[in-house]
Amino acid sequence: MSPSPDSDFSPRTIALIGKFNSPEIAEPLVRLAECLRARGIAVLVEAETALQVGLDDVWQTADFEAIGAGADLAIVLGGDGTMLNAARRMARFGVPLVGVNQGRLGFLADIAREDMLSYVDDLLGGRFRRERRMLLTADIMRDGGVMASHVALNDVVVDKGAIGRMIDLELRIDGEFIYTLRADGLIMSTPTGSTAYAMSGGGPIVHPKASGIVLVPLCPHALTNRPIVVNDDANVEVLVRAATDPRVHFDGQTTLDLQEEDSVRLKRYEHDICLLHPPGYSYFSMLRQKLHWSEHPRGH
Repeated sequence: MSPSPDSDFSPRTIALIGKFNSPEIAEPLVRLAECLRARGIAVLVEAETALQVGLDDVWQTADFEAIGAGADLAIVLGGDGTMLNAARRMARFGVPLVGVNQGRLGFLADIAREDMLSYVDDLLGGRFRRERRMLLTADIMRDGGVMASHVALNDVVVDKGAIGRMIDLELRIDGEFIYTLRADGLIMSTPTGSTAYAMSGGGPIVHPKASGIVLVPLCPHALTNRPIVVNDDANVEVLVRAATDPRVHFDGQTTLDLQEEDSVRLKRYEHDICLLHPPGYSYFSMLRQKLHWSEHPRGH
């Protein structure tokens, strides 16, 4: 169940994308850029990243559109949040992503900053492992029209907002009425997002190679409203029946206010994102590390 190496992959142009509002990435970004250039690689630095760390007049910059058109892969320096943002922006272009974590190793950014240069030869030599991850797309419907559309790699969440009262939602799958949910909200997650908010809400961990959409009620009033997993080609609709301050969130990074009788129509996004993992990467090893599985109790 491990992703496979891509020995035919030989990138010639690599984009570097950094965490927003994080000046401390300047030094590792420059070291990585210089290392790549020394190996004959053309380097593009994402425009906002370059501007905020003062490199816009030193390195060739490019916006996400230009990166999508001209880069063979993108290295993302930051963490899982930066990877989520980059994945949403880059999925439609088919540009693979490599994650370098500034802090602790993440679920998506799986290379430590201090190790990044040691992996450059493996990356350029096609020894990284390619893995595809599904995304979700959702239309926000109001008065019969599409008010907004957004994409998510982890999850789309409809919740009660800042007010303490519960929200009443109606769930339909492929047009079939499933149930009316009275709860704090509903998480709609990809397998990738199953280790994020959905897991905190009591949902299952779903391997990224498994296809499906995870539906996790948040603090449901009826304890029989349990998490369920539906097929990845399902059309999911969530209708807001009664709420005081309803909202919808995409990957916890984009939020829109909703109204009663608005609906969120969700399905699998037509594009996947490709992640490249270093040699030795294992999804289950990552879970053991992040979730502290198999650790002995202290004092034993």
